[in-house]
Amino acid sequence: MFVSLNWLKKYVDIGSLSPEELGEKITKSGIEVDRIHYIATESTGVVVGHVTACEQHPQADKLKLCQVDVGHEQLQIICGAANIEQGQKVAVATPGAVLPGDFKINKVTLRGIESNGMICSLQELGVDDKYVPTDVAEGIFVFPDDVQVGEDVRTLLNLDDAVLEFDLTPNRADALSMIGVAYEVAAILDVPITLPDETLETIDKSSSDYISVQVEDSEQTPYYGGFLIKDLVIKQGPLWMRNYLMAAGIRPINNVVDITNFVMLEYGQPLHAFDYDRLDNKEILVRKAIAGEQILTLDDKMRTLTPDHLVVTDGKTPIALAGVMGGATTEVNDETTMILLETAYFNPESVRKTVQETGLRSEASTRLEKGVDPNRVKQAGIRASKLLQKYANAKVYADVAEFDALDKTAHTVEINTPEINKRLGTEITTREIGSVLTKLQFVFDEANDQFVVTIPTRRGDIMIFEDMLEEVARIYGYDHLPYTLPTGSSRPGALTEKQKMKRAIKSYLERAGLMEIITYSLTSKEDVKRLVSPEIAALKRKPVELTMPMSKDHKYLRLSMLPGHVQSLAYNQARTAGNIAYYEMGSVFIADESGDSKQPEERLRVAGALTGIWTEQKWQQEKKAVDFYVVKGIIEGLADYLNIPIEFKQAVLDDMHPGRSALLSIDGQTIGFIGQLHPEVAKEKEIKETYVFDLDVDTLLDVHDRTPGYKQIPKYPAITRDIAFVVQENVKSSHIQELIAMTGGPLVKDVQIFDVYTGDHLSAEKKSIAYRVYFQDEAKTLTDQEVDELYEKIVNQVNETFLAYVRSL
Repeated sequence: MFVSLNWLKKYVDIGSLSPEELGEKITKSGIEVDRIHYIATESTGVVVGHVTACEQHPQADKLKLCQVDVGHEQLQIICGAANIEQGQKVAVATPGAVLPGDFKINKVTLRGIESNGMICSLQELGVDDKYVPTDVAEGIFVFPDDVQVGEDVRTLLNLDDAVLEFDLTPNRADALSMIGVAYEVAAILDVPITLPDETLETIDKSSSDYISVQVEDSEQTPYYGGFLIKDLVIKQGPLWMRNYLMAAGIRPINNVVDITNFVMLEYGQPLHAFDYDRLDNKEILVRKAIAGEQILTLDDKMRTLTPDHLVVTDGKTPIALAGVMGGATTEVNDETTMILLETAYFNPESVRKTVQETGLRSEASTRLEKGVDPNRVKQAGIRASKLLQKYANAKVYADVAEFDALDKTAHTVEINTPEINKRLGTEITTREIGSVLTKLQFVFDEANDQFVVTIPTRRGDIMIFEDMLEEVARIYGYDHLPYTLPTGSSRPGALTEKQKMKRAIKSYLERAGLMEIITYSLTSKEDVKRLVSPEIAALKRKPVELTMPMSKDHKYLRLSMLPGHVQSLAYNQARTAGNIAYYEMGSVFIADESGDSKQPEERLRVAGALTGIWTEQKWQQEKKAVDFYVVKGIIEGLADYLNIPIEFKQAVLDDMHPGRSALLSIDGQTIGFIGQLHPEVAKEKEIKETYVFDLDVDTLLDVHDRTPGYKQIPKYPAITRDIAFVVQENVKSSHIQELIAMTGGPLVKDVQIFDVYTGDHLSAEKKSIAYRVYFQDEAKTLTDQEVDELYEKIVNQVNETFLAYVRSL
């Protein structure tokens, strides 16, 4: 909402407050003033001039030689504007004037002839292009004939105005009107408010004799009124009104349209004018649209309607989308002499639905969506009719053709002094509360510290005690509320063990080279059961479906984060981002089918997706692409970091590569999986070779031993031995690794696989696996003999158990 300060002063006296001071007071009372705009920067010496003569410049085809009366003298001015003519009243910067940008006007000679001043356009006077009407966007500005020659143009053109830009919360629909803002400012400053005169003279003819109004559904349209107005003269609107509209960000068009817009901004009640003579039937019927019905709207677009759209018809054909936009067939034009002025209360939900489906959001629909003051609906029509009488030479028919089922009664809210002070921590007296209510112009009854407050219909946001509590607090002044320190026992805040663990896991993954992302918790029907970890899939629960999803792609609560990661990969790879490593820690949602609760169970998991190049040494021309072992190494590193023994077991999983996937488990309990996306899935999603992981964080937190531990640094050196076993192809390398560690007992500290070989010199059903074994005694230095004996024991045990033999390295 843009609030012109000069316009606001018509209703309330703000005294000597500057725009900044007033803005601060309004902000402190609860409505944020986001910015303050000035219509134009400072200028001096610009007055109204009368062009008494206008001739062609003898030495230039595109210049005119003008004689201009500025009140106290006659000036000769050369002007290049195409629209300059004799008899006009224009803005003249006299010699010595200073225009915006510190541009000084001096006497000059143009093509051999002296020019004493400058005839100005609005842009040259510092008016922003967004405030300039289209009819004067090119050329100089021409004043109406009734302005006085020699008068300062800053006041005439509202150039000394400041505009407060309000950042309104949705509940403060009352502040979408100048009168609503005036009530607010009057309460803040404790000054009276002056409301517009609504007395209206009418002719001895009734509107209802010439137009009938019918409403199909009173819940959708509880009020519809039509004012019949004839003998209109379409012309330019009054200058002061054009100025205020421009300050509010609305371009002036003509007197009829300007007046409807002006009253909408003034009262917060949208109006619409139909050309009465272009109505095919002298009947107004408000109804739901028929499926497939069409209307040509004012933006020259043919729109196909549905039964969700509320329309105004001439009894048969739609002539307007109710509360949103009028139809082109009944548009007011320069030939219009008689109009039907519509003022109505349309159901906010119906207007909102039409706006969402058509995209036709406007100043009018914005107000109707939030709800207008029912007691101003008809009054706005009266106010506009009065202005049309004055500025369009119109005659207004008596009465109003209307349908009226609108509830205009005000409700009451009870408050009391003790409870207000208890909630606010104040000692406000009953008298002070009464003073606040009086400032707000709320009618109330008070007895024994108890108030029964009648809430005016303009304040639809006040319904309960807490709403009134806020009103008392903000008008009393938030700065006057006492501040206190907390009392009682307290201790500094700290992270819980779970929070520490979550941060530790995130920190490890980021140090490992992964980037955190956050994806939607909602997914589509097609993806909700894809890439779900086996232990969750085994529960066989139906995914949680939303009752009112925002789209079909966000219909279900997710059972896995990986479909969202795949979508993100596809999006980024389509935009040339090839090397990606994601992780996300978040919840998946499992339906509770016990019947005891409607809330789904949330389980914390961490998942990731990696693709492209993992490491690259450009100087050595070496690259390492992401593969199964990169992801496995990340998970092994996490297990070591948390000191949790995670086991890997090869598995065939849905949507995963059958030979490059594994289940993750702890003591036989499945906690997730890792592996490569199935090539067909990657092709379907248009992504490159991708590896993923998914872990149950809740289980990790449960099994993690949080007891601090200490392990002494060994004093004695370790000895390594490399050994390669030739075994059958189906033997698991991890089984040999476990046997080596077990056979070597406490002296074998670590066993690492560093090579797997198949090919020449080995039969097709054989493979060679090479291990590096670390021997160390914490009490002494091991001798070669001790290590050799243990080495032989390990070789014999592996050979016997797996029918293996040692291959020379």
